[in-house]
Amino acid sequence: MNNALLVILGPTASGKTRLGVALARYMTARDGRGWEILSADSRQVFRGMDIGTGKDLAEYGSLPYHLIDICDPGYSFSVYEFQHRFYQAVADIQGRGRLPMLVGGSGLYLDAAVRGYLLQPVAENPALRAELAGWAWADLEARLRRLRPALHNRTDLDCRERLVRAIEIAEGSANQAPRPAPPLTPFIMGIRWERSLLRQRITARLEARLQAGLLAEVEGLLGGGLAMERLAAYGLEYRFACRYLAGELSWEAFFAGLNRAIHQFAKRQETWFRHMERQGVVIHWLDGAADPLEAAVACLQREKFLP
Repeated sequence: MNNALLVILGPTASGKTRLGVALARYMTARDGRGWEILSADSRQVFRGMDIGTGKDLAEYGSLPYHLIDICDPGYSFSVYEFQHRFYQAVADIQGRGRLPMLVGGSGLYLDAAVRGYLLQPVAENPALRAELAGWAWADLEARLRRLRPALHNRTDLDCRERLVRAIEIAEGSANQAPRPAPPLTPFIMGIRWERSLLRQRITARLEARLQAGLLAEVEGLLGGGLAMERLAAYGLEYRFACRYLAGELSWEAFFAGLNRAIHQFAKRQETWFRHMERQGVVIHWLDGAADPLEAAVACLQREKFLP
């Protein structure tokens, strides 16, 4: 079990964090070695972006967690840096005789961890950035698609800064030797909900986030100096909130549009998980409407992960 990595994945609002925390506590009490959670969420890395990213930090209690609140908003965090920090955190956890559990729903980050993407660091290229400065959006996107025909990370198309950086990485990594992944044996469980129930959960969670102060959080980030274009690139909640605060959307259009967009995002997450399965990744699916912890323990025992 020294190289074991438990993974809990699922679409937004599926209850991943709650199950991960409950399972980590159960496993810690059972084997005495102690489990720690690593977040596979592309936005929870940013400090101050709490409500819009659904950090739910209160759920962790005293349980150790990693890869949350590790950089400031506006920082250009990449899948390479996630993978690098993920490997570092796993080594730290293992070095203390404890065990890692990866929990999240960002497909590219999950894939980079469990399939060991061979990624390289790429420094900024001022000459390339100067060359691309006058390019139209369509030309930039076409250049990236020539470099990356199978474009997985759609967030590279969210704003000009990310698009230019994606081109920079694609061109800069072409002739570099990749870094090998450390030995890990992932056991992956996913939470699945019937479509109508997941839709209800998504809407209820959006209402709860608005009541908890999502718009005030966005106003605070903007007031702290974060550019609206940059904040809007950090996901649906921030994008729609920025448009509402800028007067582009009525309250009704804001809520309905954001709610619909999150439902569509959940479908894209599920599509990514199916893509992972087609690539040979085994995901053991749990019924979210049942008792997820009981189902997870039964799955681990059935598959001989637990005696």
